[in-house]
Amino acid sequence: MKILLTAVAFVALTVSLSPASAAMMACTGDNMMKSTAMMMSAADTPAKVAANKEMAMANTDMSNGKMKSACMHYMKSQKAMSMK
Repeated sequence: MKILLTAVAFVALTVSLSPASAAMMACTGDNMMKSTAMMMSAADTPAKVAANKEMAMANTDMSNGKMKSACMHYMKSQKAMSMK
């Protein structure tokens, strides 16, 4: 329960401090699955490689219960995919 509350507080803080962007999605399991599916259909580019590395680190951190770090990697993954 503490991990869930910490993750929710971190996401709320991140959203309140970051500029609004329609492309960025909240750090949830469903959104991570959607992002992974979108990355699979994207063309192979250096941005996709960077995003895949960040998603792998996010998944590892989530498995280890490190939600704050997982959300940070997830946000970096989204930023990498938005780079052209």
